[in-house]
Amino acid sequence: MYFDDEPVPGQDLPILPGHISPGRLERVLRAGKFAVTSELAPPDSADPQEVYDRAALFDGVVDAINATDGSGANCHMSSVAVCALLTRVGYAPIMQISCRDRNRIAIQGDILGAAAMGVNNILCLTGDGVQAGDQPGAKPVFDLGCMSLLETARTLRDEGHFLSGRKLTYSPRVFLGAAANPFAPPYDGRVNRLEKKIAAGANFIQTQYCFDLPRLKTYLSQARDKGLLENVFLLAGVGPLASANTAKWIRKNVPGIHIPDAIVERLAGAKKPKAEGRKLCVELIQELKEMDGIAGVHIMAYHQESAVKDIVQESGVLEGRVPWHPNRDDKSNTKTD
Repeated sequence: MYFDDEPVPGQDLPILPGHISPGRLERVLRAGKFAVTSELAPPDSADPQEVYDRAALFDGVVDAINATDGSGANCHMSSVAVCALLTRVGYAPIMQISCRDRNRIAIQGDILGAAAMGVNNILCLTGDGVQAGDQPGAKPVFDLGCMSLLETARTLRDEGHFLSGRKLTYSPRVFLGAAANPFAPPYDGRVNRLEKKIAAGANFIQTQYCFDLPRLKTYLSQARDKGLLENVFLLAGVGPLASANTAKWIRKNVPGIHIPDAIVERLAGAKKPKAEGRKLCVELIQELKEMDGIAGVHIMAYHQESAVKDIVQESGVLEGRVPWHPNRDDKSNTKTD
């Protein structure tokens, strides 16, 4: 069963000529709405209800849900399985594909299978090395990299054949995404890498955490000068920080995340650091919405997924819009997307 259409077909966000996929995320972005996505941490379980319970935390406040693919090189329920479960009940998933664990044969099969199940969005990632996870003895694959993965997915979609040249009978209609990190030196190469990802096929970008807004503005200015922002939708990464110690640990141990001293000091001086971290996240989202070139936010609330709904609602960025969720049509007085 497919969930390509809104409950009221054509209302506000119709599928228009030129749309790459029938998915809601693309329709939200192309309609000029401020999109909100978030990440679902896959369970260490074979129980589908655990996936549904985690997805329900985002009901009514996110336009699409990322299903991570062995994030941090740790094993969980697979991304394709999480997406299969989410599409059963009508969520709009973003299937992450990491190049670490599968070769091009398996990856092409996963793309076709996901599209057949109604997955309209794919985020292409190189993936963390196996040494980062809890099974460092695993054999890494990396048959493809992020760029070649994007090119592979685009070939399946736009040219209708496998990398071998063998023709498809029906091409996957997928909206392709990639990750970007404006905060990792050397800074001069960040926009060039964005340009290459767009050329390889990226339609949308989800960035690393954005705490350094001046640096982000410089990145956007450089991308605008190259005409890149006309060809891609950029969703800025945000997330609530639990404490000053958490911020310091991330800043020291996670490459490419710059958390300014002012943010650490603000958290350190707060009576309730976790509440202050969520307030800070709300403020960042509000500032990002006003930035030219930012099409939405991607909320990564590690171990704070239950806070996402309050953060989005307090930010006001949806402006009364209620993204689709399985029980939305049972409610009255909602402004549909």
